[in-house]
Amino acid sequence: MSISITFELSDEDLDHFRDAMKAAADNASKYSDEEILDKAAQACKEIEEANVPAFVSERLTSLEMLMAAVQDEEWQLPDDEKKNILTSLAYFVDPQDMVPDHIPGLGYLDDAIMIELVIQELSLDLNAYGEFCSYRATEERRRGADAKVDRESWLEGKRSQIRSNLRRKRQSGSRKRVFGRIM
Repeated sequence: MSISITFELSDEDLDHFRDAMKAAADNASKYSDEEILDKAAQACKEIEEANVPAFVSERLTSLEMLMAAVQDEEWQLPDDEKKNILTSLAYFVDPQDMVPDHIPGLGYLDDAIMIELVIQELSLDLNAYGEFCSYRATEERRRGADAKVDRESWLEGKRSQIRSNLRRKRQSGSRKRVFGRIM
């Protein structure tokens, strides 16, 4: 028999996690982009291989999507946005495990909270990249191998549109201060 437990973390509760994330972000300059991505991928793999509760595994897809956005050459992520994502992923280079991972059911709770903070901070980026991937897949199916317009020109049009929407949403929305940065 399983049970469901719901809890809410106040801003004061989350300060502990934000401090750990900020410390990791401050140390991010010590690592190359590849090291950050490799360590984040390794953390995802370890979590996937562990028998983790759904509240953890459900968040991995978004984290993996952020890593894909950084590595996707066709997305052509601007340097400042790439740095922002990598800085947010820096926690996974040297995570400060607040709850030891070997504790059944709860060991990855701190990791799930950190992933959730990253997802919330970068939700606009995640949505924009998801929209781009969806468009790319649709166009690949629609145009096929015999497309008369080259791939880069139709991707550039969509990239520009999505990025313009992303910038407008960032400017118009009141974004919270997260990890010492205004998003």
